[in-house]
Amino acid sequence: MSKRIIPLVVQNGVSPAPSDGNAGESAGERSSGLSAPPPLSLYVHWPWCVKKCPYCDFNSHEAKGEIDEAAYLSALIADMEMALPAIWGRPITSVFIGGGTPSLMSGETCDALLAAIRMRLSLQPDAEVTMEANPGTAEAAKFATFRAAGVNRLSIGVQSFADEKLKSLGRIHDSDEARRAIEMGLKNFERVNIDLMYALPQQTLAQAQHDIDTGISMGVSHLSAYHLTLEPNTAFHHSPPPLPDDDLAADMQDMVEAQLATAGFEHYETSAFAKLGQRCRHNLNYWTFGDYLGIGAGAHSKLSNHETQWREARHRSPRAYLEQVANANPKSTHQEISRADLPGEFMMNALRLNDGFNASLFAERTGLSLSTIEQLVLTTRRQGLLDDCGTLIRPSRDGRRFLNQLIGAFL
Repeated sequence: MSKRIIPLVVQNGVSPAPSDGNAGESAGERSSGLSAPPPLSLYVHWPWCVKKCPYCDFNSHEAKGEIDEAAYLSALIADMEMALPAIWGRPITSVFIGGGTPSLMSGETCDALLAAIRMRLSLQPDAEVTMEANPGTAEAAKFATFRAAGVNRLSIGVQSFADEKLKSLGRIHDSDEARRAIEMGLKNFERVNIDLMYALPQQTLAQAQHDIDTGISMGVSHLSAYHLTLEPNTAFHHSPPPLPDDDLAADMQDMVEAQLATAGFEHYETSAFAKLGQRCRHNLNYWTFGDYLGIGAGAHSKLSNHETQWREARHRSPRAYLEQVANANPKSTHQEISRADLPGEFMMNALRLNDGFNASLFAERTGLSLSTIEQLVLTTRRQGLLDDCGTLIRPSRDGRRFLNQLIGAFL
C-alpha cells in the first residue's frame, strides 16, 4: 500500500459537488430532522484572478479588462437577499471571501460588501472575517482598507518561497513579493494564514523543508500545507509535470508535520496547522458539518432546517451568474441530501479532524441515530484506521495516512 495520501481538499469555501439527490425519495427515506440548526457561516466568491494557475480547479477566471465591481456587488447583495428566507434570524459565525483573487477588489467594494452583510444578516460581533489574497496583488494601502472595512483574518496564497517553483506553478509573484505580502499582512491583521504546497514539480525534500521553515520564520499564526494533486480539467492534468514519487511525497508530509509541531503548531486538520487558539473557525464549521450559505459565481451552500438538509450551487460563469441573478434565479442546482447519503457526507468532513469528534455530534448534525454508523466504526477500528477512544471517533495515525480509505468505508 502506498504511503501517499491524496487529500480530499475543500478550500476557498467551495464544497465538493452536491451528491445526486433522488427527486422521488419518500419521506421515510429522509433524515428524521434536526433538533436545532447547526452553526451558520457565509462564503462569498470572487471569481476573477490575474492569471489562471495550471493546477487550479477552482471556479476562477482570468480578468479580461476592467472588472465591473459595482455590478458584481449588486448581484451579491441581491443573491443574499433572495437567500434570506432560508436562513432568517440565524446568527452568522464567520465570513470567508474567497476566489479567484478577492484582493483584486477595491477597498471601497470590500467596505460596501461587509456593510451590506451586516445590514441583512445577524453577523456576530466576534465573527471571524477572512479574505484571501495573492502576493502579486498585495498593496499596503489596500490591506489597510480591508482591515478598516472589517476583515480580521488574511489568508495569503504563497505556495512556495522558491522562485523556480513559483514559476513552474504559474504564479504571478516571486519570493520577495511573498515575504513583503506577509509582512504587510501581519502589520494590518491580527490573524494571518499562509498557504504552502509540497510535492511540487521536481521538488526535493530539502527544498520542501526550506519552504516550511521559511513560512514558520515569518511569524504567522496559521499555516496550510497542501499536497499538489493533478485535478481533472486543469492544465497540469492534461500535461503533467514531473512530480516526486509517492514515497518522497510521503516523506515530505512527515517532514511538514514534524517541523510545524516543533515550531508549536497544532496539526488539527489534514492540511491545517495553527498556533494555540488560532484555528480557522470558518473551516472548522465545514469539517463539523455546519451550515454555510455561499453567494457569488460558482459558490456552494449546505443548508438545513428541522426537516431536511440540502446543497445548492450558483451558476459558475460570472456572466451567467449576473444574468440569472437579474432573473431572480441565481441557483444552478438544489438537491436534498438523502438519508442514505448523510452518514458519508458527515464523515467525509469530520474525519479530516485529527482530534476527531464526539459521537453525539453525528446525531446532532445529521438527525440520525449513531447506530447508523456503529458497525462501520467498529470495523474501521479493527482495521486500525480509527483509535479506540470510546465515544470519541478519531482517526488513528494510519487513518490519517490513508484518509481516502477511511472515508471511503463510510461512503
